[in-house]
Amino acid sequence: MEQLVYINGEIINRGKAQIPVFDRGLLYGYGLFETMRSYNGHVFCLDRHIARLVNSAGVLGIRESLEREKLETAVLRTLKANELDDARVRLTVTAGEGSRGLTPPAAGKLNIIIIVEDLVLPSPDAYSKGLCTSIVSIRRNSESPLCRMKTLGYLENMLAHAEAVNAGCDEAILLNDEGGVAECSASNIFVAEAGRIITPPIEAGILPGITRRVVIDLAPSIGVKVSQESFSVERLMNAEEVFITNSVIEIMPIAAIDGRPVGSGSRGKMTERLTEGYKKLTVSSTR
Repeated sequence: MEQLVYINGEIINRGKAQIPVFDRGLLYGYGLFETMRSYNGHVFCLDRHIARLVNSAGVLGIRESLEREKLETAVLRTLKANELDDARVRLTVTAGEGSRGLTPPAAGKLNIIIIVEDLVLPSPDAYSKGLCTSIVSIRRNSESPLCRMKTLGYLENMLAHAEAVNAGCDEAILLNDEGGVAECSASNIFVAEAGRIITPPIEAGILPGITRRVVIDLAPSIGVKVSQESFSVERLMNAEEVFITNSVIEIMPIAAIDGRPVGSGSRGKMTERLTEGYKKLTVSSTR
């Protein structure tokens, strides 16, 4: 079966999918996206993803004509059309066509695109042993509103990831303009120490990740204390455990940072407990 793509209310074969060459998302990166994961035909935290996108669209001035219920329906419709139960789902909203230059777009027709793909995950070995990471040279600007949104201008993340890969690692860790730990190129980061988990606050220049929020809410229910506070590279390097989160990989342990083992060098007990709790939550929420 050929992959089907949603564009502005229509579901068509991917080979026929196209957008105008003057689309401001293409020319200027003027737009947003959300990456989600479906379980058994249900998208986990779909409402939270849509809410984040719509709120960010308001900041960018392209919120008009975006209705949460219609977006949710379109996502589920596209998922069903592709006959996939467990999938990676991407919702993209661009500012549409407009005049050239830096003037914000006038209210007009947005381009809404939904892509559903087979779910490809890291190996089971990666989940048990963890990933290798590298602290890269690219910094997050904690004062920029863009770091709190998933915009189409994703080159900074891609360059950070490429730097880590070139260093022989799986993922990049970015610091912010004050030298504190911010996040990874495609995930949020947590450390575990003294019986609790800690993650940088939004003010550190990070994306308010959906999975990050789920873990924060989940932790107390399984007896794990959690706090949002800034921390240094030294504290990161001396953590008992480190793990990262995003909607596709869920919770992934970090085995090493710049060649230095984290804790035992494999998944720790705290990460394991949170992983088990998270999996139970996805099952109960997507039946």
